[in-house]
Amino acid sequence: MQLANLDKQQDMRLYLGLLFILLAYRVGGQGTKYGLWTPDRAHADTQPIQWTGGQFEFPCASTKSLFKSSGKYIAKNVIATRAQLIGDTIYLALPRYRKGVPATLVKTSIQPGTCTTTFKPYPCWDLQEEGNCKALQSVVDLVVDQNEVLWVLDTGIVNTLETPVRKCAPKVVAMSVKTGKVLKTVSLEGLTSSSSRLQYLVVDYAPDGGCFIYVSDAANRAIIVYNLQADRGFRVVLPKAVSAGCRSRDVLYIALIRRDCGTTELYFTYLSTSKLFSLKSEYLRSGVADGRILDLGKKPSRMVIIGTDNGSAIFFRNEGDAEVYRWDTNSTFAEGNFKPVYRSQTCQLVTHAVPDYKRNTMRVLQSNFPDYMQNRIGCGAIQQLNHMQGCW
Repeated sequence: MQLANLDKQQDMRLYLGLLFILLAYRVGGQGTKYGLWTPDRAHADTQPIQWTGGQFEFPCASTKSLFKSSGKYIAKNVIATRAQLIGDTIYLALPRYRKGVPATLVKTSIQPGTCTTTFKPYPCWDLQEEGNCKALQSVVDLVVDQNEVLWVLDTGIVNTLETPVRKCAPKVVAMSVKTGKVLKTVSLEGLTSSSSRLQYLVVDYAPDGGCFIYVSDAANRAIIVYNLQADRGFRVVLPKAVSAGCRSRDVLYIALIRRDCGTTELYFTYLSTSKLFSLKSEYLRSGVADGRILDLGKKPSRMVIIGTDNGSAIFFRNEGDAEVYRWDTNSTFAEGNFKPVYRSQTCQLVTHAVPDYKRNTMRVLQSNFPDYMQNRIGCGAIQQLNHMQGCW
């Protein structure tokens, strides 16, 4: 793990500072942050925000022209797949699936009255340079923790849908939302292989305040665990039963559930398999998973897990369907406990469901993602940030 301009002493101060904030936060009122699902109190300003492709805030007109003429900026090749909200700012992951994505991590405003959606590279243009291994190559997932630290998963592979090129080793980067400074860079090179397909990222805090990150590696049937305090990581290889029925290139979804008592549990499943599983985080953090993974039962269909409410609820949709459901994991895993909470009016598919704490609601990021994957998008993928309506 590399620290950006921080020596070990500064790193310890940072860690203790985060620990203090975490403990103060837990004492102060966990209920305001976790288990958010109160659509009856959602603000009236949660209007849909829509854009096509991607428009960027370049330093100047000549820079934009240079990017376009060199093929580094092709607006229709830009698509947002994952999001995080803090106040009136949304942070978006723009994976470099195709050429012409000038920045892979951006932010934009969602203030009421905003007329256009323009992306600003986050935290700066310098950290978006392809081929520079100190910069971001292709961000596929992002998480904002309770300390307002933004964590991003960078696979290091660009042009995934064309001719994949591994520019750099995969890594997880932590940045302060308040200052925009890089706090930590965790290299995953020693925990992955050339065949790894890293897809989703989760950030977890142990009862003692220790910070852990979990990354799904679909190709190797594994979950990567990294202990930031100890500065070490390992792989937890899942039983073969977890991948029974997998397709050759499948998706391994992971979702972290937080209980009222303060414990956490990781839920996981492959898209093509028939069952859902879970593992208490205490076992995952210790690397002892044998005999402790719970088989929660058969899935009624191919579930696409799209997020949580940072509490006990998991949001999902069925493969190819536009309806989104909420399942409270305190109830049994059965169809009768799946509550419909969102239906796209445009037949777009949701790729992420995220809490909007300022407006006390849940948001969904949706697009015509299948059309983008098949290169049938014309001027670009149509993307929209909307809010959940609640049960109907």
